[in-house]
Amino acid sequence: MLIVMELNATAKQVRRVQEVVEDMGLQAAPIPGSERTAIGVLGNQGYVDDTAIRNLPGVRECIHVSKPFKLVSRDFHPGSTIVEIGDLRIGEGMAPVVIAGPCSIESIDQMTAAARTVKKAGASMLRGGAFKPRTGPHSFQGLGEKGLKMLRQAGDQVGMPVITEVMRIEQLDAVCRYSDVLQIGARNMQNFDLLKEVGRLDTPVLLKRGMSATVEEFLAAAEYIVAEGNERVVLCERGIRTFERATRNTLDLSVVPLIREMSHLPIIVDPSHATGLRSLVPVMSKAALVAGAHGVMVEVHPDPAKALCDGAQSLDGPAFESLMNELRGLAAYLGHDL
Repeated sequence: MLIVMELNATAKQVRRVQEVVEDMGLQAAPIPGSERTAIGVLGNQGYVDDTAIRNLPGVRECIHVSKPFKLVSRDFHPGSTIVEIGDLRIGEGMAPVVIAGPCSIESIDQMTAAARTVKKAGASMLRGGAFKPRTGPHSFQGLGEKGLKMLRQAGDQVGMPVITEVMRIEQLDAVCRYSDVLQIGARNMQNFDLLKEVGRLDTPVLLKRGMSATVEEFLAAAEYIVAEGNERVVLCERGIRTFERATRNTLDLSVVPLIREMSHLPIIVDPSHATGLRSLVPVMSKAALVAGAHGVMVEVHPDPAKALCDGAQSLDGPAFESLMNELRGLAAYLGHDL
């Protein structure tokens, strides 16, 4: 339930409403707004009787919310969230972000070359995987903490924030030490223990949609993070598994405007993992911005033919530079700088 306070409600009246909610054995989460305060009621397993609340001084109305996700919904939070990562801002009204870099960190030379390439082309964040969840156990699994150090070094050299995936709770200390943003991959979208742990941190989180997840399940996963106190969450559509085998996954771009209607959290798109084909990455990157995505995440490798992971979907330097030039023109047409 959402309790909307009057425009002139006092702090004392807001506290009184919170006390009544807590006396009912529920949680009260104040949501300050530009014009009025709202109070989210959490912890209920069914319908909440609002009799004791709706006539309290300062209460304008009580809105019953039936969604399994509340804190990430626009019912609770009508305004759009802007996620800040240093000087970078992701969200409504901000310039689209471009996150780029190799799927896996292979060496310091590879990461440095990739960082220089994407920085020169105009990317805003450097990506690279140190811990790799691979379908087969014999595939390259990443360099671990050694790779994290390489990623941090490369990012610092070119002055870019870095993002990498965390797979398990015990990796959090190391990943937080070196990375500016924590990525929760598709396979871990419903790893609820991990979601709760990153929710207790102050580090921004990029949450990827699970390959078989519905929109409701995707937003409910984000709710786990926000409910623990971390509101710095960016959603990422990366394709879902369907009967179609011509592409690696099926990129569901319809989810971008839909989630923008349903949630206040920013959403970006990963066309590399969605399509699995480098020839499709540029056009789907542009389509993502047209659909309203707040950015894209693209895999870029200095020499894709020699990549230890996902070379077929990685762009090389010239292809990425060409893509960035096209995205600049498109962003300008859409009313943004890139």
